[in-house]
Amino acid sequence: MKLNSDEIASIIQREIEQYESRIDVREVGRVLEVGDGIARVYGLSGVMSLEMVEFQGGEIGLAFNLEETSVGVIILGEYLNINEGDEVRSTGQLLSVPVGDVMLGRVVDPLGNPLDGKGPISTSERLPVEVIAPGVAERKPVCEPLQTGIKAIDSMTPIGRGQRELIIGDRKTGKTAICIDTIINQKDSGVKCVYVAIGQKESTVAGVIEVLRQSGAMDYTTVVIAGASAAAPLQYVAPYAGTAMAEYFMKRGEHALIVYDDLSKQAVAYRQLSLLMRRPPGREAFPGDVFYCHSRLLERSSKLNDELGGGSLTSLPIVETLEGEVSAYIPTNVISITDGQIYLQPDLFFAGVKPAINAGISVSRVGGAAQIKAMKKVAGGLRLDLAAFRELEAFAQLGTDLDAATQRRLDRGYRMVEILKQGQYEPMNVADQVLIIYAGTRGHLDDVPVNQVRLWEKQFLTFMQDQKSEIRNKLIEKQDVDDSLIHQMETAIAEFKIQFKKDRGETGPILDKGATARV
Repeated sequence: MKLNSDEIASIIQREIEQYESRIDVREVGRVLEVGDGIARVYGLSGVMSLEMVEFQGGEIGLAFNLEETSVGVIILGEYLNINEGDEVRSTGQLLSVPVGDVMLGRVVDPLGNPLDGKGPISTSERLPVEVIAPGVAERKPVCEPLQTGIKAIDSMTPIGRGQRELIIGDRKTGKTAICIDTIINQKDSGVKCVYVAIGQKESTVAGVIEVLRQSGAMDYTTVVIAGASAAAPLQYVAPYAGTAMAEYFMKRGEHALIVYDDLSKQAVAYRQLSLLMRRPPGREAFPGDVFYCHSRLLERSSKLNDELGGGSLTSLPIVETLEGEVSAYIPTNVISITDGQIYLQPDLFFAGVKPAINAGISVSRVGGAAQIKAMKKVAGGLRLDLAAFRELEAFAQLGTDLDAATQRRLDRGYRMVEILKQGQYEPMNVADQVLIIYAGTRGHLDDVPVNQVRLWEKQFLTFMQDQKSEIRNKLIEKQDVDDSLIHQMETAIAEFKIQFKKDRGETGPILDKGATARV
């Protein structure tokens, strides 16, 4: 084949004209040793703290320890494919996750990879997992209630949008159930939810997802999973990744809720990483900066001021205690960071009081600012009354004779305990809560047998919805009670009591099997 020199010259000239010089400059290092999800890398002298690095097999790592002669890298994924001597490249980027409306209804891992089999997540929007929390000038006080749908919480330890309320208690006392109820209750409220499962059994998380799906809550919820079988680096990163996904809505001026289930397992994962990195251990072998690990996470939950859109991020961190030891290291750390705590007591749980909230220890530091006016007026002294009842009950068990006034306080306390009981996955509208708590605190149930209080409540709320809907609708609309509305409520309660006694007289004593009779 004969080549034409003019053609060759024109091709070379065109290539020269179109040539763009691109120099791919990347810092490259080598793996010195690898094991237990940790790699020591030599040669990355310019790498930043928490910068992403890429191993030659495609695995992603995070620069965790910047040492004098090497870099300690935590491996976000399978570390068994990485060998000594492998090449490691810096990326110049911080770890980020996909965000946006497309994340709602999805189940993902801490890196944003889908786990639900619904195909890839198509979004170009990403946010870094670690950002600086909003400053004091960027925030405003918590002023809007976030209704959980749980009577005992909304009346005694209310939660506001932008608040951080710790859920603390022993294992199997209903901590996750409270958070799931709260997520379910956000339906039609516009609040987007993120549930972060850290170190949980896969079967347990699958059950939670199924409950959310059946109740329609997955339409506005993202689930981030770093299960018990996930590597410690993924369990450590998971809460930060979930917070970044929730922050997207806060920055758009919307409201978001995030549940960390639970932070004690994240602290254990962080301890494991720190010990492997040879960081000096402190109390209970946790590293000295474990407080900072949680504070920089929870401080990102806030209520932004109006100039920034007025969005909010509310967090419900869960911490598990051992044998009720609230004064352990991690519980006291998180208690000092959050705006209150809800303590679940095993003794109450096993006695059938569910949710098993200890009114004496539980507190909300936001208080009435997170309640509607009607609830504030109706349940103002309920928490103190219930805490006093618990002390009185313990005193009465000594067998001493009680005067009539003390006995009346005890009797009403037993009935209020029954009223505050609530089934799992049954969140209640705040108007219904106000109605039943008003009836209890004003003594309208004092003549109802304790074992029929929950039956009375169920029938009363049905009566108000069916026959007195105008009172209920007015309460929902005004979210306040005045003399006129109180008069209508009193009349409706009196009318229902006649009807309830009449029905009970016709059918004989009706025992509520779910209630626990107290003598």
